[in-house]
Amino acid sequence: MTLAQYIVTAVGLAAIAGVLWYFLFSRGSPVAAQATAEGGVQEVRVIVKGGYTPDTIVVQAAKPVRLQFYRDETAECSERVVFEQFGIDVPLPAFQTTTVEFTPPEPGEFRFRCGMNMLKGLLVVEPATADRRPAASPHKFHE
Repeated sequence: MTLAQYIVTAVGLAAIAGVLWYFLFSRGSPVAAQATAEGGVQEVRVIVKGGYTPDTIVVQAAKPVRLQFYRDETAECSERVVFEQFGIDVPLPAFQTTTVEFTPPEPGEFRFRCGMNMLKGLLVVEPATADRRPAASPHKFHE
């Protein structure tokens, strides 16, 4: 092999390593949001742009939830949001707000994702008790 072939091969391997690191290992600081109560409904606004912000949503069990997804991009990956455990699979039109409403019946951690399974988030459902206080830190779940 010539020197030019070695250089091209090295640059290609570095590019592959960079892409793998970005998609598999880089996870900026997780952002968690506590739902706000509006008229008996827990509401959270979520921005969809290269991921979900917040990527962790904390709500109470057995109370209606309204998630307002604003899709601030046109990337194909973010065209849908899927909550498999709740049977929700909703299209997200670009540059529009889409409302997703449901009532989580019991506490637990439930993953949500885009249609291509590349963008991921976590819905944390806490028990609906009077002495409930906001979570101190976001849950870690990215695999």
